[in-house]
Amino acid sequence: MDPLTTTFITSAVGLIFLIAGLWQYYYPPKQINTTHGYRTSSSTKSQQRWDFAQQYSGKLMARYGLFLILLAIAMLLIDLDELIHILLSIGLVFGFLILLILKTEQAIKKRFG
Repeated sequence: MDPLTTTFITSAVGLIFLIAGLWQYYYPPKQINTTHGYRTSSSTKSQQRWDFAQQYSGKLMARYGLFLILLAIAMLLIDLDELIHILLSIGLVFGFLILLILKTEQAIKKRFG
């Protein structure tokens, strides 16, 4: 897979993060549910936790999506080996996903104990 394709895919994932995050921030699910929204055992313990988690994770997801897009473009400008480019792209996507969960869980714990 050439770096241009990898950059396109990483940017597309970033765009999905950005759009989904903005959607979740501005139009969060109103009630605790099992189909959409930020759903973890800690976010579903109460309606207040649920509402907080939707707003917080939506904002982070949008921010991380923008970062992914910018990093994908920056990686294209750097002369990287093809395999390194692919692994770095995959690592960034999964890294931001993990960071999203960790930061949101940490914020829920800090706010609600």
